[in-house]
Amino acid sequence: MQTTLKELPNSRVEVQVEVPAADVDKATSRTARAMAKEMRMPGFRAGKAPASLVIQRLGFGAVLQEAIRDALPEWYEGALLDAGVSPIGDPDINMTTVPENEGEPLAFKFEVGVRPEAQLGSYKGLEVGKEEKEVPDEIVDTEVERIREGFARLETVEREAKEGDSLLIDFEGFLDGSAFQGGAAEDYLLALGSGQLIEGFEEQLVGAAAGEDREVKVTFPADYQAEHLAGEDAVFKVKVKEVREKVLPDLDDDFAADASEFDTLEELRDDIREKVGTALGSRAEEDFRVAAIDAAVAEATVEITEELATARATERWERMERQLAGRGMDPNQFLQMQGKTRDELIAETREDAEKELKREAVVTAIAEAEGIEVSEEEMIEALEHSAEHERISPEKLLERLRESGRDSLIREDLQARKAIELVAEAAKPIPKDEADARQEKAEAREKLLAPEGEGKAKAGELWTPGD
Repeated sequence: MQTTLKELPNSRVEVQVEVPAADVDKATSRTARAMAKEMRMPGFRAGKAPASLVIQRLGFGAVLQEAIRDALPEWYEGALLDAGVSPIGDPDINMTTVPENEGEPLAFKFEVGVRPEAQLGSYKGLEVGKEEKEVPDEIVDTEVERIREGFARLETVEREAKEGDSLLIDFEGFLDGSAFQGGAAEDYLLALGSGQLIEGFEEQLVGAAAGEDREVKVTFPADYQAEHLAGEDAVFKVKVKEVREKVLPDLDDDFAADASEFDTLEELRDDIREKVGTALGSRAEEDFRVAAIDAAVAEATVEITEELATARATERWERMERQLAGRGMDPNQFLQMQGKTRDELIAETREDAEKELKREAVVTAIAEAEGIEVSEEEMIEALEHSAEHERISPEKLLERLRESGRDSLIREDLQARKAIELVAEAAKPIPKDEADARQEKAEAREKLLAPEGEGKAKAGELWTPGD
């Protein structure tokens, strides 16, 4: 495949592509074999006619048009890799040369948005706010209580049940006076307030005592998984056999010794504080890297067109659609829950998309300015997790990526990460309160000087390579 790259205004490029005749013929034959499965031809079993006979019967042009529709995404991706283009948004594709006969090449061209270029300002030694995270006593208390709950025991009591108690019960469910399958259990331990059973069931057992019989009336949800029960009114006959009270261990050194490797409660609390502090410290470091890159963006000049920002915002939503679908949720249902249309959601995230693009542009420009390189060892190390998942060696995976031209994506990823670390390591930490005050003054000054309706993009999360 041969590609020719032409830069256009407004962060767009035009790529002219020539697909070799051999690749065109291969795609045409592949499509013809697929079409043969739907055809019956004399002398051949169903779907077994050779590709050449299908082309002869239907005509080369008709098969080629279908082949182009099938192969164009693959050719487009190959052209991107060959031309070294990272697209933003959907391309505008036009066929320029369509072969009339087998053995001829094909040509097309496309325009697409690309990452904008940044004119760098200062990016080393910038003063950046950093928050010193302290572990509040409330967090330690919450974690101690969580551990304590795990060592609670249940003791039988002779009183009426209250929220938080557990009941040992037998129950049987009835629809219109008839017992239904799966609606009965014996010696079932039910924690009141846990939401273990259908909504409304547990509430009707508060105040019950051992030996008491109760009738519990409920309505199954319309979307209940057992279709024969969905939306139905049911009555459960419940026999309360025992009321059990949760008893928590005393908060003392004996509890700490039973629940951990520490001898005292104070040692356990100190360990929790240290671990939480480490986690909060990691978050503070990540926040600092975000702020460092944002500071470099503020010093740089990056022009982002509305069209490019909208294209990136659309890509962000499409990624969200795939994530929602992967979790079994209909994206349209998600939009209904938000009370917004797809276009409204995309418009709302356009400012975040613009900031994301500026960050990418600045990080890429810093990597180029610093001549950041990635070694073979670093590439292999970065691929270890993926290689393990695919059950091959990192070296083999890297070789495969090189054959397809995708190794450049990994290299750019690592170069960008190095650039982010370079900026963060060179930044000068200052108290976050001081940094926030400076930011507020700068935004107020910019708002006074900016034309009506213009403002500063709101903060988003730090872009990281591979997102």
